[in-house]
Amino acid sequence: MTHTPPLPADDEIDLRQLAAALGRRWSWILAGSLCGLVAAGVITSRSKPVWEGQFQIVLAERDSGSSGRLASLAASNPMLANLAGLSGVGGGSQLETEVKILESPSVLKPIFDQVRTRKAAHGSAVEKLRFSDWAKDNLSVELEKGTSVLNISYRDTDQPLVLPVMQQISQAYQAYSGRDRSESLRNALTYTQEQVARFRQKAQASNRALDAFRIRYGISTDGGTIQAGGLDLSNLSSGASIAVAPSAGSSVKTQGDPLGQLAAINQDLIRRRQTFTDNDPSIAALIRERDALRKYIETTAGGNLALPGQRPASKDEAQTILLRYQELDRTAKRDTSTLDSLESALLSLQLEQARATKPWELISKPTLLDKPVSPRPARNLALGLLAGLVLGSGAALVADRRSGRVYARDELQALLHTSPLAELHLSDRDTSATTLALLAQHHLEGCSSLALVPLGLNATDAQLHALVELLQAQLPTTKLLVVANLLEADRCDQQLLVTAAGAPSRSALANLRQQLDLQAKPLLGWLLLEAEHA
Repeated sequence: MTHTPPLPADDEIDLRQLAAALGRRWSWILAGSLCGLVAAGVITSRSKPVWEGQFQIVLAERDSGSSGRLASLAASNPMLANLAGLSGVGGGSQLETEVKILESPSVLKPIFDQVRTRKAAHGSAVEKLRFSDWAKDNLSVELEKGTSVLNISYRDTDQPLVLPVMQQISQAYQAYSGRDRSESLRNALTYTQEQVARFRQKAQASNRALDAFRIRYGISTDGGTIQAGGLDLSNLSSGASIAVAPSAGSSVKTQGDPLGQLAAINQDLIRRRQTFTDNDPSIAALIRERDALRKYIETTAGGNLALPGQRPASKDEAQTILLRYQELDRTAKRDTSTLDSLESALLSLQLEQARATKPWELISKPTLLDKPVSPRPARNLALGLLAGLVLGSGAALVADRRSGRVYARDELQALLHTSPLAELHLSDRDTSATTLALLAQHHLEGCSSLALVPLGLNATDAQLHALVELLQAQLPTTKLLVVANLLEADRCDQQLLVTAAGAPSRSALANLRQQLDLQAKPLLGWLLLEAEHA
């Protein structure tokens, strides 16, 4: 059994064969191009003019002072910023996120509803019109690379509708630009007003409690001097002192610092004891004065309490009263300070709200282009021609492949399992005669009869007749027969196959290959003519 070599892989593309196939089927390409042009012309003539409006808007904030003041307010009072929604003030804007929001129904849905209503009033079918389709087909929102400038364009077949829609979109975008800021200011104002009212009540209550406690225990401050019960203790280190009136008969000196007075008495007592005994009246008087001053210091927390008509029972009670006074004083000061801060913040927020600035500004007003952007006849015809060329070329390749004809020399060689003995260009008779002379001398010498088996060629073909004429001239004694099949050629000494590119079909070559395998006589070879047959 004869081994059959594999055919060329179908997925290998020979550009020359591809070009040759397109050239053979040029009529398909021409027909496809004409169809593309006609279709583009029909579509262009039936398309409604599409008008376009454009404008530009800057997304970045230009009033940096406004954002700076709000950021300063947020930094000075973080709790207020978080609760009022000011925590993001002064941060970098997310431009891409802003663009997506500007394309969303939250901003453009009212405008879409108005467009839909107007189209319905003019008899247009809007039952299947959806916001997503309208935003995709009619609206274009693009951010210029490397900038915060937004380009917005709107297209519609209704020319009078384009400019009003663009103006509404620009107004909606400007309203959106200040919406978040206004909302933040409103939240901050509401919260700050509530806190001002709350801390105003707290400050009033804490100051009333401090005043009541001061009056109850005779606490009075006047330029750092404490006046209580006719006593003046102006040199206390605390700057706020309260004095207790000593009991009758006491000789203690209450003018000045009680601790300093106690130290002076002790020094005087030590000096006198160097001269007198403890039974001396002056020493006994100093001892009584020292004991009275000690008790005074203990029961008045170092002279810081003035209790008209009453006196603390012990040193601990005096310290408790003093600590309570200090706590009330701190609370009153803290509430008052907080109230002052909140009132300042409220004033700042009210000033910001009064400014009513718009951080986004138009850099070009909405304008309607002078000419419609669609349809464009030249572009449509060019696209139609291109589409026709592509479709025609594809159809030509498919038709060429389905014809079953073999045009490539490599494929013929693979199907016939051998290379051609010669390639003849019969239009050049001299060259062809020389080639056939060499063939007769080396391959057909002594051959009495030669069968020419045309494959894909008609017996009456002019090229075949020219071949027989030239070959007979080189083999005058050889009988040449043009036979239709191998059965008739079996009677001759030699068999020579004659074909041309595009003449045989793949099925005919397969049948011939099978017949050659069945007959015992080998084939001398085959000749490839220049003529192509579709």
